[in-house]
Amino acid sequence: MRTREYRAAGGIVVDDAHRVLLIERWVTRNYVTHHEVRLPKGHVEEGETDLQAALRETCEETGYCGLRVLADLGDTITEWTNDFEHVRRTEHYYLLALTDPVRGEPHFTSPDAEEALFRPLWVADFDEAEARLTFPSERMFAARARAIAWALGATEPEGKPAPDA
Repeated sequence: MRTREYRAAGGIVVDDAHRVLLIERWVTRNYVTHHEVRLPKGHVEEGETDLQAALRETCEETGYCGLRVLADLGDTITEWTNDFEHVRRTEHYYLLALTDPVRGEPHFTSPDAEEALFRPLWVADFDEAEARLTFPSERMFAARARAIAWALGATEPEGKPAPDA
């Protein structure tokens, strides 16, 4: 069985109310329909940095393009095997602040593109994001984003001050 390797980059977006932007979709695999809640991310294209890809993919998949980088959340390797191949993906995420609440149209290569199935989903906070995300690696990044946001001086939606670093 062959192994395919690639890089992907994405963002964990927070707004002024400390909500977190996720994406959700219904997808059918092996004749079974599943509900997925994910972080926006996608392939790093030739000649593109991880940060450029994260900003582009977040904009393309959600329609929210006014973004500012708060922190680099690092990367991890995710692996899985399907019927055809073993896949090894390096995922790199950034903590992003929403700077423009106006949502544009998401950009897809075609209306039938897999990414076109995703819909933006704002959740109340990092706790809800972590609880709702489908995949463990993305839950790990949500937890990492929460810790970094607190260290940067953010507050929780209930108005509790961030823990002292």
